[in-house]
Amino acid sequence: MAVGVLTLNIQITGCLTLKEKRSQLKPLLHRIHREFNVSISETDLQDRRSYAIITVAMVSNDSKHLHAMFNHVIGFIEDHYSNLEILKDSIEII
Repeated sequence: MAVGVLTLNIQITGCLTLKEKRSQLKPLLHRIHREFNVSISETDLQDRRSYAIITVAMVSNDSKHLHAMFNHVIGFIEDHYSNLEILKDSIEII
């Protein structure tokens, strides 16, 4: 059994308030959870209006499957959310 954690440092363009940031992040988190059946949450930088750290977690029998799924999540965000820029991503498999 393998546990994978994907950490994304993202920038959200056009957010002037924390309320705007929340209104853009909440649908993203819900859609990623629904599309990929993963656990996802904003885990840091909650007080910064243009930046967020999002963490995605998944359990699988195969670490290659985890890497593939996390790469799909990254690609999905890049393809469907033009207002978000992934500044840094990190994958850890335990």
